[in-house]
This record gives sequence, structure tokens and C-alpha cells, in this order.
Amino acid sequence: MQNLTEFSSNATSPMRLSVIIKVCVVVPFFCIFLFCMVAMLHTFASHRQFLESTRYILFSFMLVNDSLQLLTSVLLFLFAMAQLKIIIAFCTPLLFLSIVTFQNTPLILATMSLERYTAIFHPLHRPAAWRSDRIWITILFLVLVGSIFPVVDFSISRPHPSVDVLSTLVFCKSPNLMSSPVQTLFRVSQNGLFFAVVAIVILFTYIRILLQTRSMRQGRVSAAKAMHTVLLHGFQLLLCMMAFMLPITESLIVLHHDWLPEDLNFFNYFSFILIPRFLSPLIYGLRDQGLRGYMRRAVQCCRHRVRPNATGKPHIRSF
Repeated sequence: MQNLTEFSSNATSPMRLSVIIKVCVVVPFFCIFLFCMVAMLHTFASHRQFLESTRYILFSFMLVNDSLQLLTSVLLFLFAMAQLKIIIAFCTPLLFLSIVTFQNTPLILATMSLERYTAIFHPLHRPAAWRSDRIWITILFLVLVGSIFPVVDFSISRPHPSVDVLSTLVFCKSPNLMSSPVQTLFRVSQNGLFFAVVAIVILFTYIRILLQTRSMRQGRVSAAKAMHTVLLHGFQLLLCMMAFMLPITESLIVLHHDWLPEDLNFFNYFSFILIPRFLSPLIYGLRDQGLRGYMRRAVQCCRHRVRPNATGKPHIRSF
């Protein structure tokens, strides 16, 4: 019995070390992402010109959406690493929020591209819903559209009447709650529809702005900036679509490398879920000259707020 216990302990220690390494990689990465998102949102809330711009309001909504998506994703990751079972009543909202925020991102990108399109072609006759004081109507519409399909999906997967959702413990993973072939086909179809429609919208707006840029004599600079912005939205869409690379990478890695299933899942999660979600808003935010300038000033103010005086003690500057 003692030898069996020692063998079991030696076998599980590498797995525990692997779990610790994965957690130590994901949690600091998420903290850095969250710090950047909070800094951007604080910059938006602190300056009126951002709150009066439709483009920045939509970008702020995308920051909040991606932060919620990664927050739920990291929580589910930590539950999986800890092999922790939770009740269905708590797991279902987490999965629902994760799916809704995942689908909202391409919708927001399409809306931001259309906003640039209307700003170029209809600068004086923009629809009322595109104004900064009424953009919340568009945002609510996006949330509603992004929630319809997950509601239908979860309605299909109603638990058996004998299962108590308030007491039954499960590993909080999508296959444990939504594993029927009908649901799998439904999710694949809806994701393909979402990303296809968004890709068409972005491609249409990019081509129209490109043609307009070549024919315009005045306002050529603003049209070129709008074209580059729409092109960046296309790149952000490609980053979001990297999540659909999971089956391809799994088959390629299994064929060429002898990876453990948990290591393969972590590689896919970190490479195709975390990194794209981190890069997408960061690239777009730091590319903007106005936002970058305000964030640089904020960093400089924090850096000069505390200065050592002659006695070696920090001197707090008052503003």
C-alpha cells in the first residue's frame, strides 16, 4: 500500500506542476489585459470628446464586451484546472454570457465599419440611431441579436425533469450541457452565418470607401483613414475567426506530435482565444492617435506624481 501511494503521488506531481504553470501563464496575462482595458475605459470616461463620438462609444462597448468574454473564459478555465464541479444553475449563466459576448464581437465590428461608411458618404444626413446621444439604441439591438441564438440553443438543451439544476454538480463545459447533434449543427450554422454576414459588410464598406477615396479631391485624407479603419476591422474579424481553427490544429498536432489532451486544449485556448481577444482591442486602441496621446499623458502624470525629495522621502505632488 505504501508503494502504491508513492507511485500515485509521483504520477500526479507532474500534472500538478503543469496545472500551476498554466494558471501562472493565464492569470497574469489576463490581469495585463484587464489593466489595459480599464485604462482605456477610464480615458474615455474622463474626456468629453470621446463620449460625444459614436465611434469611440462603440469601441468602448467592444472593450466591455471583450472584457466580459475573457472574464468568463478565464473563470471556466480555472474551474477546469481545479477539476471543480459547480451547480448547473451557476454554470449555465457563465456559458450563456461567454457565448453571447463571443458572438457580439463580430457584430460590433460590422457596426463600426458601417459607422465609418455613413460618416464618409452621409456626413450631414446620418440616421438618428447613429448619433452619439442615441447610439445606445444600436447597442441594445446588437445585444438583442447576439442573445437570440444562444437563447434558442439553451432552450433546446433543457435538462431532464429529474435533474435538479439547483443541486446537480457538473464540470462547467459546453459539451456537458449542450452535446446533442442538433445543438452542434445549430451552433456551427449560426457562427458561420454571423461571420459570413460580418465579412460581407466589412468587405462592402471597404470597397466602397476605397472607390470613394480614389474619386474624391477633397476629404481624401479622412476617407483614407476610414478605409484603413475598416481594413483593421477586417483584421480583427480574422483574429476572432481564429477560434474556429481549433479542430484543424487539433488534427495537425495529433498527427505530428504526441501531446496530451489537456496540453492540446491549453495550447488552443491560449493561442486562439486569449491572444486574439487581447490583440484586437489593443491594436485598435493604440493605433488611434487621440487615445494614444491621452493615455501617454496619464502614464506620465502617474510617473511624475511621486518624486523623491532631498531627504529621500517621496514627495506627493498635488494636482
